[in-house]
Amino acid sequence: MTVTQDLSFLSLITGASLPVQLVMASLLFVSITSWTYIFSKMFAIKKARAQTEHFERSFWAGGNLIELYQHAVSNHRGGRDKTGALERIFEAGMNEYHKVKAANKGSLDSSAMLDGARRAMRAAYQREMDHLESHLSFLASVGSVSPYVGLLGTVWGIMNSFRGLVNVHQATLSAVAPGIAEALIATAIGLFAAIPAVIAYNRYSHDIDRLSIRFETFIEEFSNILQRQSR
Repeated sequence: MTVTQDLSFLSLITGASLPVQLVMASLLFVSITSWTYIFSKMFAIKKARAQTEHFERSFWAGGNLIELYQHAVSNHRGGRDKTGALERIFEAGMNEYHKVKAANKGSLDSSAMLDGARRAMRAAYQREMDHLESHLSFLASVGSVSPYVGLLGTVWGIMNSFRGLVNVHQATLSAVAPGIAEALIATAIGLFAAIPAVIAYNRYSHDIDRLSIRFETFIEEFSNILQRQSR
């Protein structure tokens, strides 16, 4: 077998020691999982942004709030995919506003209605943020831990490579190179898992923060509208 064949990527992986192979396998599994979350989160954020923009256009077009609320309720009954995060926040606020209003028919308390609507919207906002931020912590962990796990496999492989020189009368590069090369693959796989996860985490955190600002701004603006209507 030639040196080129011995140093091929596949032969280095199959020829690595068991601990190094376990490190490589765990990193590949983590990498596949993180790529799954990267793509699913990309589509989820893109959809959330489009739904938010659509609802904002409908809301600020000057339509009737009752009609918007009824449309939101109808969409919500059709499932989560039928409605957007901002629409669900609006629905929660309107629903609580009408509940408190119906409960205080005799003595209309505008402050109670506004406080109830704001609390309901904040609770809905927190649920939506928890949903948008799901799996981001996993990407952050992969980005920070994977290089060290790969380095662990590299250190173990290099240790085995040098231990193998004990029974060799003359240490040459050809004797050491295969062991070191197969050990370094663990670091390469660790970086392959970490770099996309870090990039995706930073990008998605930025996008979610921007959506969060839009949600909070809407809550304050809608609260002002309810306050004017309750006078």
